[in-house]
Amino acid sequence: MSAPLRTHPVSMWLLVACGVWLVSLGLYFIFLRPPLLPEDTRFMGSSLEQVRTAIPGLEGWLKRVFIVMGGFMAGSGVLTIFAARVAIPSRLKGASWAIAMSGLLTVALMSAINFSLHSDFRWVLLFPVMTWLAGFVLYVARR
Repeated sequence: MSAPLRTHPVSMWLLVACGVWLVSLGLYFIFLRPPLLPEDTRFMGSSLEQVRTAIPGLEGWLKRVFIVMGGFMAGSGVLTIFAARVAIPSRLKGASWAIAMSGLLTVALMSAINFSLHSDFRWVLLFPVMTWLAGFVLYVARR
């Protein structure tokens, strides 16, 4: 029986980097992200004071929402790191579609939405998408 085919190490490390980024972003959402950023109120066409007056409990509720969302981001990052370190090098069946779908549903979707919102962070959010895409393309190209 032959040893499993090994993938190009660059693809694995690019996908690990994407996972680390997701964990870091999740931790930011859990511990540091304010409930409303200046771009949020700008998008709504309101001031922070107008939002606070109109919806007094919104910030407290959003903080809880972002804690949950951050946990999901960090969890997704942990699974991405695991897949990159285990499934990718071993070329496990289904790894390519799992990496494709997880990247599309996490970093690519987030980046696309941030561009549609004209977010202050939209250009920075291209970095994880390009990292994921490069890792995925290198992995698939090694078939």
